[in-house]
Amino acid sequence: MRIGYARVSTEDQHLDLQIEALSKAGCNKIFADYGISGKAFDRPGLAEAVSALHPGGKLIVWRLDRLGRSLPKLIQFVEEIGKLDAQFCSLTENIDTSSSGGRLIFHIMGALAEFERTLISERTIAGMAAARNRGVHLGRKPTLSAADIDAAALALAAGESHAVVAARLQVTSRTLRKYIAGLRQHLLEPSYE
Repeated sequence: MRIGYARVSTEDQHLDLQIEALSKAGCNKIFADYGISGKAFDRPGLAEAVSALHPGGKLIVWRLDRLGRSLPKLIQFVEEIGKLDAQFCSLTENIDTSSSGGRLIFHIMGALAEFERTLISERTIAGMAAARNRGVHLGRKPTLSAADIDAAALALAAGESHAVVAARLQVTSRTLRKYIAGLRQHLLEPSYE
């Protein structure tokens, strides 16, 4: 059985083109999602389409981006379809996992996605190292200064509540506790000078 899936990102878009293409491709049933991003794969229409798949069936989309935007997640999703003994087909890209050529193309796409992730990671690490070498502080800026932490510690020692001191410093009680705990830890660490 051929199951079609269509998706539009916004409510004012139309599915006509996709549904026509899926019907021409011989889809027995077509499921759709309206106004839902392709970022996540937990969509009601997609879940229904997968539920309707049976061994030997095929899930068909008009274009890959209608199924999802993340190539690694697309690859994972198509592998899950394969575990159901079903096939996947994207009409526009002419990818059909029922053929050896279609499976090859999909695996090449997976390898390229992995390569891209590795390159991004390497560039990020190199950029962070270069920034550190230039003396740039990475990460979030401290919410409280050393003077704020000292004043807070004195106020707490004088009996003020965490909530009052935190409100005065415009942070949450949890943030204040974290900084005070860090101060205590720093004071307890042995000095080897």
